[in-house]
Amino acid sequence: MSTYKMFFSGLGGQGILLMGQMVTYAAMLEDKSSTFFPSYGPEMRGGTANCTVVISDRIVSCPLIFEADFVVAMNLPSLIKFEPTLKPGGIILLNESIIHQKPKRSDITVYYVPANELANELGNVKVANMIMLGAFVRATNVITEETIKKVIVETFEDKKAELLDLNLKAYDCWKN
Repeated sequence: MSTYKMFFSGLGGQGILLMGQMVTYAAMLEDKSSTFFPSYGPEMRGGTANCTVVISDRIVSCPLIFEADFVVAMNLPSLIKFEPTLKPGGIILLNESIIHQKPKRSDITVYYVPANELANELGNVKVANMIMLGAFVRATNVITEETIKKVIVETFEDKKAELLDLNLKAYDCWKN
């Protein structure tokens, strides 16, 4: 492994920061160095939210990134803002339920994930982030599915135990 840099981005309330936190924590459980750096507007819900995550086999000295290996875009403004940051050969995952525009670049790999549609089929649009998280882990292999599932269980086992099964089902919902 080397160093992987990524942006998770979308609207506040879509669980963007939770995805980044979970990936960061999973990397730590796998004895990798990782950083999480959130960014969101004062309006939070409905405003722009994004975070950077850096995972490495070496100590990560700075959480800021200007060029990404991976981008998760949950809405159109995220695609527009973060597509240019992808390295040639990078991977972008798009929530095609909301984003009806294709990326402009031809030197990247694109995964179209109908996250909101699949979440609605499960009965709760709030799990679209878990669907995208599953797609991200399978598309990038940055962390293992076993570890991220442990993180999901830890995240939802206490105060939100009634949501655990739904989130695990959402995570497994999309296969690339």
